[in-house]
Amino acid sequence: FEKMLYDNAQLASLYLAAYQHTGAAHYRRIAEETLDYVRREMTGPEGGFYSSEDADSEWEEGKFYVWTPEELAAALGQEDAAVVARYYGVTAQGNFEGKNVLCIPRSLEEVAAELDMAPQEAQAVVERSRARLLAARGQRVRPGRDQKVLTAWNGLMLRAFAAAAAVLERPDYRATAQRNAAFLLETMEQDGRLRRSYKDGQARFNGYLEDYAFLASGLLALYETDFDLRWLEAARRLADTMLASFWDAREQVFFDTSADHEVLVARPKNLFDHAIPSGNAVALDVLLRLAVLTGESVYADRAVAALQLRRDFLAEHPGGFGRWLCALDFHLGPVQEVAIVGDPDAPDSRELLQVVRRAYRPNAVLALRHPEDTRSGARVPLLADRGLLEGRATAYVCEHYACQQPVNDPAALAAQLARI
Repeated sequence: FEKMLYDNAQLASLYLAAYQHTGAAHYRRIAEETLDYVRREMTGPEGGFYSSEDADSEWEEGKFYVWTPEELAAALGQEDAAVVARYYGVTAQGNFEGKNVLCIPRSLEEVAAELDMAPQEAQAVVERSRARLLAARGQRVRPGRDQKVLTAWNGLMLRAFAAAAAVLERPDYRATAQRNAAFLLETMEQDGRLRRSYKDGQARFNGYLEDYAFLASGLLALYETDFDLRWLEAARRLADTMLASFWDAREQVFFDTSADHEVLVARPKNLFDHAIPSGNAVALDVLLRLAVLTGESVYADRAVAALQLRRDFLAEHPGGFGRWLCALDFHLGPVQEVAIVGDPDAPDSRELLQVVRRAYRPNAVLALRHPEDTRSGARVPLLADRGLLEGRATAYVCEHYACQQPVNDPAALAAQLARI
């Protein structure tokens, strides 16, 4: 019953990727409902995301979430409750301490057949009932909530919101991501260093590697959503701090703590993925993407050195190094480098962006420059010397900065992407 921010961030990202890969509407729905829950229940007034929601309410585990057949009938009426109880497996015996955690033990088609209903009719009952059950549950005493804002976990959720805003064309998600990023940079970054935790108006404790890496990753995703250079520049600033204060030159990998962290018995260096990805793995992904966006080879050099020295570990224990393998896959490529010149809010630019974002492209890097923007070309080499073709938004698909012919037709762009 406990709701952890990092779980919801990773699940939302996973379902979004599944939607991109399959086009299945129910994956999109799950991603959106997860993010809507976070906006509704887990977002503070300043834009930070809270850490968790408890399992207990009124001193009883799961009380907020479980149902009895009588409670279903009171909320929905007998007729709809009969359908919903069958679909969500609600019985008088229950499946959790005499009550019911809603689950889906059988398909909707099976339930409709048992009740002699058309599947569409059963679906309509379930859909309207879900909203009514949510409203009824809202009258209960809510579980407690841990209102700490942790930088690393916020970075994971920032990335989820930014990616969803881009893929699903949700301006409200983009605004949530922008607000969160601004809060984290204004509050958690002090004197060029990150703080780990924020609560009651106070940011405290030295940031760990995962704080820098996860926030930088989220900022890069936000840059590829709204193309505001401040996010890219902030991600680069965090990466430079990681290299200066966390890098172990002897072992060619990152420590978990900075060089000026409080003295510990041993300076930790965790490489494995656990409930959240390894800070090292996410840091390597950030460095590799920054190398493409900035043209600075030092970022890629450090990442490749870390990957090369651990290739035996990756081969022998792949289950523990999932995010390392993702970084390795990005390094091995090919990487789809996409530069677009156009007004991001204009229809012709949006059509090109939709082509790039529609499919699951984990090894794509996307940059955009407004035709009147003179700064982005200097900061992002991928955008340098790129212009409009025939006065319309134009896309350049490149690999190692060697580009195919510029195109402004969405179908032509899709064809070029399919070749890499």
